[in-house]
Amino acid sequence: MAGLASVLPEPLDWAQLTSEAASALATPAFTDPSTGPTSAQALQRLFGHPEGEVRVTLYRDHHAWCPYCQKVWLWLEERRVPYRIRKVTMFCYGQKEPWYTDLVRGGMLPALELDGRLITESDRILEVLETTFGPLGLGMNAREALPLRQLERQLFRAWCQWLCVPSRGAAEEARGQEGFERFAEHFAIALTADAGPFLLGELGTVDLIFVPYLERMNASLAYFKGYLLRDRYPAIDRWFRHLEQRSTYLGTQSDFHTHAHDLPPQMGGCHASGTPVQRALAERIDAGPWPVVAPPGSDPETSQSEPADAAGVALARVLRHRDTLLARNPLGPAGLDRPLRCALTRLITGRECPPPAGSARGLRYLCDRISVPRDMPLHSARLLRRSLEATARQDPSNPSAPGEPIPVQHRRDQDPSPFLAGANPLAGASL
Repeated sequence: MAGLASVLPEPLDWAQLTSEAASALATPAFTDPSTGPTSAQALQRLFGHPEGEVRVTLYRDHHAWCPYCQKVWLWLEERRVPYRIRKVTMFCYGQKEPWYTDLVRGGMLPALELDGRLITESDRILEVLETTFGPLGLGMNAREALPLRQLERQLFRAWCQWLCVPSRGAAEEARGQEGFERFAEHFAIALTADAGPFLLGELGTVDLIFVPYLERMNASLAYFKGYLLRDRYPAIDRWFRHLEQRSTYLGTQSDFHTHAHDLPPQMGGCHASGTPVQRALAERIDAGPWPVVAPPGSDPETSQSEPADAAGVALARVLRHRDTLLARNPLGPAGLDRPLRCALTRLITGRECPPPAGSARGLRYLCDRISVPRDMPLHSARLLRRSLEATARQDPSNPSAPGEPIPVQHRRDQDPSPFLAGANPLAGASL
């Protein structure tokens, strides 16, 4: 065994990996998220204004996942209103901070403070922001916007009925799909009613009201039903494609894997159809290869091509919390150190670097807990998952060993508190 180990490729050490990440660590996304593109890492956004002019504080989740937070976050980014961010733990992921439950009864998210006034409930927050700073596009209470807002709620309820209520056979499953498609078709028609890819012609608040749950519908229906929303409805795909041309949306966008595993505890359960197509697509979402549908050009998650710096960004994000990632892994710091360096070496150089025996379960544990956009953007997450999975498959003792199961009743395995305490100073701001 000693002779075999001596001929295995040597992974890069941590100093070499840090050097490889130097260019990513020097970008505004790492050095000053307050002034770079939209980022889950930012603690304030100034848009060229001095700090003294900031009137708004947004209270949103550490996980950068809350759908109601996302639409307020997007509105502030699109409208370029300077704001501060205070992050709160969603109950699903860990213990909610007492200072926040003292501030907001029940601890519900989001909340927004404007000139010292506290506002809760996302639609009420948007109304106050529109009144104070002017609308984004047509106002959310405009006559033309109100039926669209009602449609969003109808579509949401139909999605919940199909996804979250178990079917007792193929006939009930088909009725759930038909109920969803009735309102999805209405949304597709609304998107073609005016010139331009957005509702009412130009991007406005009403689009942002649809964004969070359409994104979650797209992911969850692929994973649990084998149903590709963007493929079924070209107008919805066009809407997503135009959103994906905006850095504001890309900074808040999640991916199929994150949504598929964060939704069940939030929704009270999600029920798979169990068809061969569904099982195959869920397996691809979990373990790759990515993109989950071939050929190229039909990617149901994103229309954006992989950025040149995607691997460097993934590496830099891992380095930021290296010590905590090692400590929280089932293999422990000593057990994961070399396997992780092997995976990161493959990520950044492309060369194979087989890990020690017994590594697969620790590598897959980490692979399953990459969160988009909290940890990194979509394409960076894909590359990191690919490298972790490919390295796990080279485990000489048990290449198919699974990681610890992802919980379905909660996501306390994603508790942010250890990472807040142990942040590596390489990349500045905390989660």
